[in-house]
Amino acid sequence: MCHSQMRSLVFVAWIIVYVSSLLTIRRMWTGKYVRSPLARTLIFSMVKEGESAAPEWYRCCPDSLGESLRPLFVQSHLDPDTQAFLKCSEEKSGWLFTQLYHSFFSTIFSPIVSRTSINGFLGRGSMFVFSGDQFRRLLQISSDWQGNRLLDLGAGDGGVTDVMAKHFQEVYTTEVSAPMRWQLQKKNYTVLDIDEWHSVGFQYDVISCLNLLDRCDHPLALLRDIKHSLVPGTGRLVLAVVLPFQPYVEIGGKWERPEEHLKVGGKVWEEQVTHLSNDVFRGAGFEVEAVTRLPYLCEGDLYKDFYVLDDAVFVLRPVE
Repeated sequence: MCHSQMRSLVFVAWIIVYVSSLLTIRRMWTGKYVRSPLARTLIFSMVKEGESAAPEWYRCCPDSLGESLRPLFVQSHLDPDTQAFLKCSEEKSGWLFTQLYHSFFSTIFSPIVSRTSINGFLGRGSMFVFSGDQFRRLLQISSDWQGNRLLDLGAGDGGVTDVMAKHFQEVYTTEVSAPMRWQLQKKNYTVLDIDEWHSVGFQYDVISCLNLLDRCDHPLALLRDIKHSLVPGTGRLVLAVVLPFQPYVEIGGKWERPEEHLKVGGKVWEEQVTHLSNDVFRGAGFEVEAVTRLPYLCEGDLYKDFYVLDDAVFVLRPVE
């Protein structure tokens, strides 16, 4: 047998072992093949996470918020749009061969390509931050309200942009990942360079900065640029932050600490929200108009129907 044939056989054998391993793990995660009753109970609890954990996603103890923040808190709930996203994620997670292909592709390219770009190539990993109703409640606008310009910073594949876009005549986006920029262009959103959005010669009615503050090198500089780019008087910033705050920047396939360190005090969600409001945002020239607690949801994969992080979503008004 020649050397090339041997390499081909080894490669095919490796693929078979890899796929078999993934299938075995998938079967274990169904709970059917777990022998321990305790482990099986835990797994079935995780499968039901969307139903049982949902109240915790929105829970807030107002007494633990700062005095000025208590009247600004907006209580959110699991609504039909969020349920629809969870159902769609569950269905996609069950597409076995698609998920096997995605897992194989990610394993090969994750050492050299960012996970965001991999998701862009594969057309997966859509995010959900808020529904249309939740967005309107935070901004206190009606369903037929129209603004001039929206800028969505770090828009990803545009899934969350779609929720906001119907209220604006012009929609601008930024995104570092080239595959994600292609997704945004397919949706006919104007994609601006990450260094030019604040120097285009016009200002924006609303700027959204969703889960970007902990993933950029210079968060305070970003807040300053946003403030100067909003329409004076009426411009608003919609900002989401994952808590607990753990800043990292994705470079290639690696995670590194940002150059500008932003320290957020407090141990629980309410304490960190209060610190962000009183120290970080006020120091950057913003006041909080509204804040809510929401789950930051992401489509799942071969092992889990969806992933969830804890978000604080603010509406901020620039002040002198």
